[in-house]
Amino acid sequence: MTELAAVKAALKTQAVETPSWAYGNSGTRFKVFAQAGVPRDPWEKLDDAGKVHEFTGVAPTVALHIPWDKVEDYAALAKHAEERGVQLGAINSNTFQDDDYKLGSVCHPDAAIRRKAVDHLLECVDIMDATGSRDLKLWFADGTNYPGQDDIRSRQDRLAEGLAEVYERLGDDQRMLLEYKFFEPAFYTTDVPDWGTAYAHCLKLGPKAQVVVDTGHHAPGTNIEFIVATLLREGKLGAFDFNSRFYADDDLMVGAADPFQLFRIMYEVVRGGGFTPEVAFMLDQCHNIEAKIPAIIRSVMNVQEATAKALLVDGDALRSAQEAGNVLEANAVVMDAYNTDVRPLLREVREEMGLDPEPLKAYRASGWAAKIVEERVGGEQAGWGA
Repeated sequence: MTELAAVKAALKTQAVETPSWAYGNSGTRFKVFAQAGVPRDPWEKLDDAGKVHEFTGVAPTVALHIPWDKVEDYAALAKHAEERGVQLGAINSNTFQDDDYKLGSVCHPDAAIRRKAVDHLLECVDIMDATGSRDLKLWFADGTNYPGQDDIRSRQDRLAEGLAEVYERLGDDQRMLLEYKFFEPAFYTTDVPDWGTAYAHCLKLGPKAQVVVDTGHHAPGTNIEFIVATLLREGKLGAFDFNSRFYADDDLMVGAADPFQLFRIMYEVVRGGGFTPEVAFMLDQCHNIEAKIPAIIRSVMNVQEATAKALLVDGDALRSAQEAGNVLEANAVVMDAYNTDVRPLLREVREEMGLDPEPLKAYRASGWAAKIVEERVGGEQAGWGA
């Protein structure tokens, strides 16, 4: 197999999970902006996700958020997904939208509220059993706003205790993915603020606990690719939440703010052996002002482009330059790959997969956008909290 053929083959195996909540209405802290044709329930979210996979060929799973996507019959929901050409993916918990969680959830000083939070996480594992999902994704808004508000170490003890109980409930083929975020909504201390804290808890829990890297959850200037390389080296990188940021956790389309950073991250994934199903690629974005389905298609394409460039890095030439201490040549090898226009290559890959080479144009021509505006009238649109 030629080098180019190997790159094509790798690209055809790529899978980018889309999030159910990205198909609903979202906005800023001040306003949620409604759009015509937005799904009104999890079933319609899956209809839209099926269209993204139909036109990209590499978005075969959809992450659910509980209770936003709660239904009576998860087997029926899974069947509905399969009929749309997709499958149900990671189950995301929600311990941040209940009045009881004002001072925290699994880290709360009140044992009764901690019990409520852990019970919700156990419910999510039950849902995983029903849907066949492999991954339980955990993000906690827990933290404090003021010095002295609570005991920092005690909160870590409570977190460890809650995680351990949920970990023991996992099946043999299930994983716990622990996400971190350095601030917001807690401003003094966040209970899982960085990759080191998440790694420490996952290491203690065992092999079924892995770290999630959300590309928007870092302080400005953080070298995310170093984190990725380190977690891969330690066998503890479980998943990505892809998005873009300019200032904080902006949740913009992946590759929009810094496409070079996305390329550098994907190079470390490829270099570190992370381009496998064991490292889940998921979008975690809010499409506040742009049309949702085209934005998700564009985001999938952005991940594809960064991956293609990463796969084109000449590893032999790079190692030779590095071993010779040739700084400029080593950098040139990386930059040559990044500066390659991979769009023609990806068009060829899509054609070989039996897809339209231009996913966005194909979606616009499909008439789906007009169809959902016409048909999704009445009811309550999905959005934050639904």
